[in-house]
Amino acid sequence: MYKVKKALKIKSNIGTALERHPVPVLGIDYKVKIEYKNVKVPELNVENKLIKISLPNRYKKENNQEILDLAIEKMYEQIAKVEIERAMEKTRLMLGFAPEDYEIKNMKKEIGRCVEGKITINPKIVMFHRDVIDFIVLHEYCHLKYKTHSKYFYRMIEKYEPNFEKYEKIIETSLFQY
Repeated sequence: MYKVKKALKIKSNIGTALERHPVPVLGIDYKVKIEYKNVKVPELNVENKLIKISLPNRYKKENNQEILDLAIEKMYEQIAKVEIERAMEKTRLMLGFAPEDYEIKNMKKEIGRCVEGKITINPKIVMFHRDVIDFIVLHEYCHLKYKTHSKYFYRMIEKYEPNFEKYEKIIETSLFQY
């Protein structure tokens, strides 16, 4: 089980635009900028390590920080649907078994857990590079066999990911911790 640390730095630009730095996506840091335009529905564009979110002008009076957090959360959820499915299938093929069920769910203090045969993954893991995402999914799959972090649990992890300690350190030094 992994736990969440703290939030990212947010910077406001006099109510006309809002920026948040950095916003990691698949191991790459992006800048996010919200602009208010004469549009009917929100738009999101990604180019050159910049995520530009265009909101209708009517949102100018809203709490900018909440809008930005919600937009980034929704973006993570959309990316997570694809990336976690990819990692789950890859791990299923590698190990030859699968959980009874899994879900992608925002959790305040965990990035992954396995309870009673069901794996739950926090969509925020898409902050990490795909190798780390694959490791987190493997970690939770191993909990299907071993409920605790026993020596047998770590033997199983090491069998399929010999460099697991490298990924644990990446997670520990990021926004997440055990």
